[in-house]
Amino acid sequence: MGVGGVIIKGGRAILDFALPPRCPGCGVIIADVGLFCPACWGELGLTGGGGGGCRRCGSGLVATDDETCHDCLADPHSPIDRMRHAVPYGEIARNLVLKLKYGRKTALAHTIAAYMARPLAELRPDALLVPVPLHRWRIWSRGFNQSALLARRLGHSGGHPVDLELLRRTRHTPPLKGMNPKQRRDAVAGAFELRAGKAVKGRAIILVDDVVTTGSTARACAKLLKRNGASSVELIAWARVIR
Repeated sequence: MGVGGVIIKGGRAILDFALPPRCPGCGVIIADVGLFCPACWGELGLTGGGGGGCRRCGSGLVATDDETCHDCLADPHSPIDRMRHAVPYGEIARNLVLKLKYGRKTALAHTIAAYMARPLAELRPDALLVPVPLHRWRIWSRGFNQSALLARRLGHSGGHPVDLELLRRTRHTPPLKGMNPKQRRDAVAGAFELRAGKAVKGRAIILVDDVVTTGSTARACAKLLKRNGASSVELIAWARVIR
């Protein structure tokens, strides 16, 4: 190792001592960057990557030989062909999203995407990754679209092609929190469009989002993509609200 390498290695050691890696969930010191402490790891409830769940949405199946959950059987015409998520929505998953979105801790996108990579592997490997878009007002106030950060990281690590500009949110929609499923669908209906010059005919698409509650926003995007000829639309998310 040359002098330069020794200096770099020594500098890293000093930084690791001064700023040791911390659990993204609770902040306790851990062995390496991006890992969770045992307590947070246990609470996260990581899913995906091992099969055994609903073949369409990935949710757990209990005491049944069926391959499809009740909710998916009741919704046979969903524009989303398959959906996967890394963790069920809980306190730790929620806190990470809040830190990323409102705390502007954009480095967390790397950590979150790393845990999304395993369930992503259950979806089409040749599909184009497309983030669920934010309205320009939200991007101006926040400085970034968290779903775009996740899509970029997933594409970089997994080799998927990525198009961060395929979809555009044409109007500002009110926060969906507190709305029932029908109100959510109505709020986002017609709120998206393909950007000028973009085409999806015959393409397989994977939408990327941070949190899925009822899936109304992703469904609106999927309907638009299917109407424009997308051959399939799947969804990957960091967390999903399990009812």
